[in-house]
Amino acid sequence: MLASYLHGRGYTPFEISAIVTGTLLGSALLTLLVGLAGHRIGRRRLLFASAALMLATGLGFALATNFWMLLVVAVVGTMNPTAGDVSVFLPTEQSLLSEGTDARDRTSLFARYNLGGLFAAALGSLGVGIPVALARAAGWPLVEVQRASFLIYAIIAALLAVVYAGTQPDGDAATGSEPPRPAAPLRESRGIVLRLSALFSLDAFGGGFVVQTLITLWLFERFDMSVATAGAIFFVSGLLAALSQLASPWLASRIGLINTMVYTHLPANAFLILAALMPTAPLAIAFLLARMLLSAMDVPARQSYTMAVVPPEERAAAASMTNVPRSLASAFAPLAAGYMLTFGASGGPLIVGGAIKIVYDLLLLWQFRAHPPPEERPAAAS
Repeated sequence: MLASYLHGRGYTPFEISAIVTGTLLGSALLTLLVGLAGHRIGRRRLLFASAALMLATGLGFALATNFWMLLVVAVVGTMNPTAGDVSVFLPTEQSLLSEGTDARDRTSLFARYNLGGLFAAALGSLGVGIPVALARAAGWPLVEVQRASFLIYAIIAALLAVVYAGTQPDGDAATGSEPPRPAAPLRESRGIVLRLSALFSLDAFGGGFVVQTLITLWLFERFDMSVATAGAIFFVSGLLAALSQLASPWLASRIGLINTMVYTHLPANAFLILAALMPTAPLAIAFLLARMLLSAMDVPARQSYTMAVVPPEERAAAASMTNVPRSLASAFAPLAAGYMLTFGASGGPLIVGGAIKIVYDLLLLWQFRAHPPPEERPAAAS
């Protein structure tokens, strides 16, 4: 809906991409703050504060109309247009999920965790047609109905705040003691985390060319597609991405986490490039859906691998430090993609994004194929 709303207000593709860039930069800065300071703050307080900021973001998008005001809200808020796994809540949640989980069950747990989020995102994409139907039925301007719809984002944030406020505080519940805080967010795992961050940044930079908001804009420009149709497409793609994650643990148990990440991601990126070259909307949509069927299978494997190769006390920081560069790298790509779209509705952003992500896949395989997680090493198997 963000792309449709901004498009309806008369913003150019470059201005829309600037707001998208602002949301990505804001996500990066917030995730960095969580990674560097979160280990000194109680988890419940951290999650509650994140929900409060999310609520303020929804109110900001609902109330602001000026481009510069919207850009400020985008930068300081929590909204993220990637429809993926980048979130200010992510580091703390990943660390919590990894605690007390057997290594063999970790990838499956992350798959179920992502599955719930993807199903919810798919329903959100389908719901984008509700403001359109409401505007037509009542005769109201669509852009104003969409503007008011950002209040739903704020309401969901309020519900999250209630949930997080009721979670168990850190430390011993009986004595009220606080758990020991590490002196530094990363010590033992700094080397491997930096290497992973560099590679994940390359992948995210390619992904920044094809964030959902910009793909929606490309569909508008190239095929004159309606917002309701685009919402239905992303609903289906979200379901495909969610269901495919259930296959990720099964595949990882047979070929390993790194191989799962690479061998599912490579064909997905090839499908992305092919979608850009298709002459008709049905063919382009078919390849986009084929891409989504495979593109998310690497997510639980990537999360599981990162948590496996760092000490437990450094997992929250590692989750942050591998996602902050991803957000920063992806933040600048939409500007280039929006600039490409100002010259026409070609699929240039999809081709460039897919090619960069293929390079990432090959580099990841080369760098880490010989470095499996502990549970995949021969000593663990014996």
